[in-house]
Amino acid sequence: MLSVDDVLAARDRVAETARHTPLDYSHTFSSMTGADVHLKLELFQRTGAFKIRGATNRIATLSEAERAAGVVTASAGNHAQGVALAATRAGVDSKIVMPEHAPISKVKATRNYGGEVVLAGQDYDEAAERAHEIEREEDRTYIHAFDDETVMAGQGTVGLEIYEDLPGVETVVVPIGGGGLISGIATALKGKDPEIRVVGVQAEGAASVPESLERGERVVRDEVRTIADGIATRTVGEKTFEIIEERVDEVVTVDDSEIAVALTTLLERSKIMVEGAGAVALAAVLEERFDYAEDETIVPALCGGNIDLNTLTNVIVRGLVETGRYIKIRTVLTDHPGALEHLVSVLSAQEVNIYAIEHDRTSRDVAMDDAEVELDLETRGPDHVEAVLAALREEGYPVEVLV
Repeated sequence: MLSVDDVLAARDRVAETARHTPLDYSHTFSSMTGADVHLKLELFQRTGAFKIRGATNRIATLSEAERAAGVVTASAGNHAQGVALAATRAGVDSKIVMPEHAPISKVKATRNYGGEVVLAGQDYDEAAERAHEIEREEDRTYIHAFDDETVMAGQGTVGLEIYEDLPGVETVVVPIGGGGLISGIATALKGKDPEIRVVGVQAEGAASVPESLERGERVVRDEVRTIADGIATRTVGEKTFEIIEERVDEVVTVDDSEIAVALTTLLERSKIMVEGAGAVALAAVLEERFDYAEDETIVPALCGGNIDLNTLTNVIVRGLVETGRYIKIRTVLTDHPGALEHLVSVLSAQEVNIYAIEHDRTSRDVAMDDAEVELDLETRGPDHVEAVLAALREEGYPVEVLV
C-alpha cells in the first residue's frame, strides 16, 4: 500500500512543475466557526488545481517506450489539464477524453496546455470507457485520474506542505471524488503524525463513500448530479477505497446549496474564487458536518479554482438565494392604471431593490382583468425576505416564491 516514503519521493519529481501553494489563516472563517481555520489555497496551483502533482509524478515514471507511444486519460476537467501540461513539459503526446458536457473553460484550457481533446460520454465514467478504448487501439499508457499509487503519491505532496507549513494542524478536510487526493494526503499526514485527523467530504449528489464504508465494499452510483463537477464520480477507486478505509477518520457529505453558500462566501469575504469541488471542504466546516472543538486547528483544502463562468453565475445566484440575498416571486395585479405603481411602492417601503419586473396580461393562469407579475428582488437576509413577503400579503397580494 502507498507509503509516506512514496509521497516524499514524489515531492522531488514534481518540485520543478508544481507550486508549493499558500496556507492562509482566515480571520473570517475562524470567527464564523470558532475554530482556527487555515485555507490550503491549492486553487493557485498551476492549471488551477492539485491534479498537476499526480500527473507529473506519473509521467516522470514512464519508460522510454511509453513516452514515445504517448498517454491517454479521462477527466471531467482538472486531471485533463494536469496531464496535458505535465505531458507537454515532458515532451510526451497526450490525448484527453472529457465528458461531452464538460465545462467549456476546462476543455479550452486542456487544449491550450497541449492536449488533444476527445469529447465522449455523459460523465467521467463513460469518458473513461472511451479512453480505455483509445489505450488499446493506440497502445498509449493510461494515466488514471485517481486509482494509481504514483498519482496518489503526487497528490499527497499537498499533505506534506500542510504538515510542514502548519506543524500544529489537528484536522485536515479534503474533498473526495475518486479518492486520489485524500488517499495521498492521508498517507502523508498519518505517516508524519498519526494523531492528525483526516475528514473526507463528498457532494450528496455524488456520494458513494459513506455507504461503501458502511457496507465494507465499494458502492457504484447509477448517476451523479452536483455542481461540484470535479468530484462527480460514481464511485471511488479500488486502491483509494482501501486507503480511505484504513487512513481516513470520517467521511461526510454536503449538498449543492451548502456548496454554493461556501463558494459565494469565499468570493465575497475572502476574494477567493473556487469551483464547486474546491468549496466542499469549507462547506463541511461551515455546516458543522463533523464535530470540532473551539480553537481546533482545521485546514480545509480548497482544491481547485477552474469554474466555468456560466456555472459561476448560477452558483452565485443559488448562494444568494440560500442566504436570503435574492428572491424571485410571482403575484397578480388587477389590470388598471396605477396597480403596478402601488406594488412597487409596497416594495419600496420595505427597502427592496428591484432587479427586474416581467408584466404579463396574457397569462392563462389569471382572470382576464388581471395581470401576472414576476419580480427579481435583492434582499438583505432571511428576516428581510419574510418581512417583504408579509408586507405584500398584508396588502392583499397573492405571492408565490419561485426561487
